[in-house]
Amino acid sequence: MLSKIFKVFSRELKTARRDSMAILIIVMPVLFAFGITLFTPGLNDTTVNIALLESDDKSHIEYLEQFAKVEIFENREDVLTRVNKRDDMAAIMQKGDGYEIILQGNEPEIVEGYAKALNALYEIGANKEETTAAMYSFGHTVSPLKTMLVNMLISMTIMLSGMLIAISIVGEKADNTINAINVTPVSQTSFVIGKSMMGGLIAMVSIIISLFITGYYDINWFMIILVGLTSLILSLVVGFVQGLASDDVIEAAANVKMIMIPIAGSIVGYELLADKWQWTMYWSPFYWAYKANKLVLTKTADWPTILLCTGMVLVLSLVVYFLAKPKIREGLS
Repeated sequence: MLSKIFKVFSRELKTARRDSMAILIIVMPVLFAFGITLFTPGLNDTTVNIALLESDDKSHIEYLEQFAKVEIFENREDVLTRVNKRDDMAAIMQKGDGYEIILQGNEPEIVEGYAKALNALYEIGANKEETTAAMYSFGHTVSPLKTMLVNMLISMTIMLSGMLIAISIVGEKADNTINAINVTPVSQTSFVIGKSMMGGLIAMVSIIISLFITGYYDINWFMIILVGLTSLILSLVVGFVQGLASDDVIEAAANVKMIMIPIAGSIVGYELLADKWQWTMYWSPFYWAYKANKLVLTKTADWPTILLCTGMVLVLSLVVYFLAKPKIREGLS
């Protein structure tokens, strides 16, 4: 049986390489990952940029670099040109025995206040070691926005794996090979598992590559893979059902995209609902998957919680599978 499953699997991989839609689905999550990396700020990114002259005191430059994003320019004209650009930039330049702060005039008040405070602290010789304040951290090392977008990307990749299966099934119907399968030694179970392996493998590889691109190197990979594999079950079932029910690729893709409604609803529910209303989302396996992925990405996950979440995903997905199983068998007959 295993040899037959891998024959179906290898055949699916060869077919996917020649299908432009399949290639697009494979590449899309990686492109989104690059977009997230380029356009989302890090947790420690400052909202204040400061322009300095390279002739400024080295100690002044090094001091400001500890607390702000500093850009160095050769002359005063270059500094003024930079300040007048559309983003928020404050210039600090020497004037006599002190410093002057130059602003465009439309910056938020915090930019001016931050620049004044930093320069004043430098002039009185204050440093981090002498402060009496105590620093506490909640352990977050990346932007919450970035974590949410990467988590959404994982959910989208799972959905795309179902679309890939649906498109593959439509292709089988167009070539009239589904009926031919029934007269070969390959059983329906082997056929379903072989096709599912193709969609699952592509989805997991895309997720892993996307996580590396977005900088999540030191997460618990066993947890993220476990959550991903259990989440795939429902998407693959939907892919089979919609592929067998559709007459062309466009219809199959449109039908599978309907799964984005419960995915989006689960994300909105998790992020916006108060704790006392979270139970209203317990019916959705995507809610549990999103919750588990967020805990892993923020490095706050523990195995009991992850096993609970993946268990709920597995149970709810299997319920849908057993409900859809007669329809899948009928479509493959």
